[in-house]
Amino acid sequence: MGNQAAIRFEHVCKAFGEQRVLDDISFEVQAGEAFCILGRSGTGKSVTLKQLIRLIQPDDGKIFIEEEEITHMGAQDLSRVRQKMGFLFQSAALFDSITIGENVAFPLRRHTDHSEDQIQQIVQERLEEVGLADQASKMPTQLSGGMRKRAGLARALALGPSILLVDEPSSGLDPITSAEIDELLLELKVRKKTTMVVVTHNIPSARRIGDTLALLHQGHILQKGTAQQLQESGHELVREFMKAQGGT
Repeated sequence: MGNQAAIRFEHVCKAFGEQRVLDDISFEVQAGEAFCILGRSGTGKSVTLKQLIRLIQPDDGKIFIEEEEITHMGAQDLSRVRQKMGFLFQSAALFDSITIGENVAFPLRRHTDHSEDQIQQIVQERLEEVGLADQASKMPTQLSGGMRKRAGLARALALGPSILLVDEPSSGLDPITSAEIDELLLELKVRKKTTMVVVTHNIPSARRIGDTLALLHQGHILQKGTAQQLQESGHELVREFMKAQGGT
């Protein structure tokens, strides 16, 4: 494996009781790459993502973020490394009791010593980036699902992370709105060279976003490569998944 990976998993294992969710998983994500993790429900896609910010601790193996091993990192160092990463949760996970602007400002207030003027400027910039420039004063419950997802993305980007982790970006969205979110992610990748790990079961979305796709099945990566390579895989399960999920 190379030495310039933004993210590296080395022989990572994770079980919940008797269920072995990840079994000796190894992969790299290069800086600026969009890496899509595919698989059916319950295959460990979101577990893999949450291990990257240590919301879930692996049972075995090592995880590196920009060449720093986080597997057993102490709280202070882990907090520092986490600030390199933005996380867009499947539900957007906004605080319903505060405005969209305050949601985006939250990580800035918590992790920086910026002045109020600086915070408001960054909030406005992030909201503009996701097409919500005039929505700062709205409450999350006043927004559509797609707009909430955009607001969650703006908050994930608040600290200017070099790595963006995205859990099911198309979940709960109609195809048109899903494609709009994909376009936002693509713009980030091109304009800011943001490294991305995207968990999805949506093959059209993965084809749009991903440089590399990896298919998880029964705790193992069956295959990783470009969308075309998975489409033409010699592995029958890979081809079946791509076809069943609309990858033709």
